[in-house]
Amino acid sequence: MSSTWRHLGRLAALLLLSALALQLYFLARVALMAVVDPQSTSFQRSEAWRLLVDEHRLAWRQEWVPDERISAHLKRAVIASEDAGFADHSGVEWDAIEAAWEKNQRAEALAERRNAQIEQREARRAQAGKPVPKPAPRAAPKVVGGSTITQQLAKNLFLSGERTAARKAQEFVITFMLEAVLGKRRILEIYLNSVEWGEGVFGAQAAARHYFRTDAAQLAPYPAARLAVMLPAPKRFEKNPGSAYVSGRAGTIVARMGGVELP
Repeated sequence: MSSTWRHLGRLAALLLLSALALQLYFLARVALMAVVDPQSTSFQRSEAWRLLVDEHRLAWRQEWVPDERISAHLKRAVIASEDAGFADHSGVEWDAIEAAWEKNQRAEALAERRNAQIEQREARRAQAGKPVPKPAPRAAPKVVGGSTITQQLAKNLFLSGERTAARKAQEFVITFMLEAVLGKRRILEIYLNSVEWGEGVFGAQAAARHYFRTDAAQLAPYPAARLAVMLPAPKRFEKNPGSAYVSGRAGTIVARMGGVELP
């Protein structure tokens, strides 16, 4: 029995050391970003692979520009749209996470009820001997996130998009590393240079050139707000960047931008 416990203890120690080594690796990568611009993110590499495998092409637009060459209007628009408390929080907005979790629980419950109703209708038709049409598409819950800009950056830089407790816990750890080592201005600079704005379109400069034929430094308030509105679903909004929703939401963002504090 004592031999078994010794083996278990050694295994636990090995797992602990491995976890610690992984955190030190992430910390070293984050510390390097204080002086070296990251060449790519985990999300970008996965997107590049997807484009090569699925579409046999790699249409890619990205050009790093320093903080001073990114319009202050874009910075304010993105903060107003994505993370209003960016300048003040420590990386995580716990209230926003709780609100998002509750909203997702309600969405999942609603989707389950709708799917149950669909299945009941199909079962009644089958019992009545009526032809059952092609199975109706099942409802999927609309999942929302409560992630801050720093959390989004942590995930995009190093992690996958899977929704697991372990991945979320690692995201929190990296988020606090980013906040402690880099500071708000550098975090926002890296985020705006690496975030997705369409299929194969990454960073503020590429987005400004792609949608408005201008440089990131020259973005006026309304175009900046339109880009900010696209961030939650860039591939979907890219298909119709001038839609009524994008235009209307951009107007709301413009109205909020004056009260945004930049880091």
